Amino acid sequence: MKKFLTILAATAALAAFAPSADAAKIAVVGGSNDDAFWNLIKKGLDDARPGVEANGGSVNYLRLVNYDNFAPDVVGLIRTAISQKVDGLVIPDWVPESEDPAIKDAMKAGIKVILMNAGGGEKAKELGALNYVGSDEYTAGVAGGTYFGSHGAKHVLCVNTIPGAANLEARCKGVVDGITKTGGKAEQLPLPSTSFGNATAIAEAIKAEIIKDGTIDGIINIGAADADAGALGIQQSGKKIMHGTFDLNKSVLERIKGGTQAFAIDQQPYLQGLLAVNLLAGYIDFGTVLPTFPVLTGPGVVDASNIDATLNGVAKGAR
Repeated sequence: MKKFLTILAATAALAAFAPSADAAKIAVVGGSNDDAFWNLIKKGLDDARPGVEANGGSVNYLRLVNYDNFAPDVVGLIRTAISQKVDGLVIPDWVPESEDPAIKDAMKAGIKVILMNAGGGEKAKELGALNYVGSDEYTAGVAGGTYFGSHGAKHVLCVNTIPGAANLEARCKGVVDGITKTGGKAEQLPLPSTSFGNATAIAEAIKAEIIKDGTIDGIINIGAADADAGALGIQQSGKKIMHGTFDLNKSVLERIKGGTQAFAIDQQPYLQGLLAVNLLAGYIDFGTVLPTFPVLTGPGVVDASNIDATLNGVAKGAR
């Protein structure tokens, strides 16, 4: 009898994750069209789409128009996915206090959820999501802060153009903690979210801070597009500043190759889109579960020591 009750308890526990009998109808919430980073994630989910469709399913990408009304717009996209009666939702948990109630509503509606890019493994467990696919943002930040400190920087600014976004706050906190362990210091420079994508605003803000405080010897940007503006601000300041960024783009790689930027922290966004969609579709269609939790796609530091290998990967479409 005891063994029978144990089996019943195990069966009840698994019922919460019971796969759908229908082919996977998946919605993915992502960043705006002019955000190059999210175009790499889109490439990953686009490569995953044929396999989902071959099994009778679909993948619908719901993108933010811009970041001006960030948290409410993300919640609106979650509500859109619920109204579409999807089977699965891939969602970055950027702003938990706003998104979590909507994500929980999606799960109550029977939608299976994987967190991607933002939120992390602990948040996925808290919500009851199937998994988290992405980088651990705090760990990535620590890697950046440690790199600065081990290469001689003493005072670093982490420039955040979307303050309040949990993943970006975690990045900057990691930078602070990483460099502090080496004897240096860092703080976050929060800019209005309207400055995201505004190269002039970002460059001017960075230049002003560098000129105002002569002890600043390191700048790290929260994304590759911001790093382009950061490089301009550093150049305009006329000071010698160690420059780092989270994420990669062509100009970041060119600056590292040319020696004008020290490093970048890569979280391999292509894999985030590819793996999140495939894992969710496989679960819904076949009941398959990956025992690895969370599924981490980074961080990895790209600098002068491995820039040639990284560029080779870019040429082959892997980075």
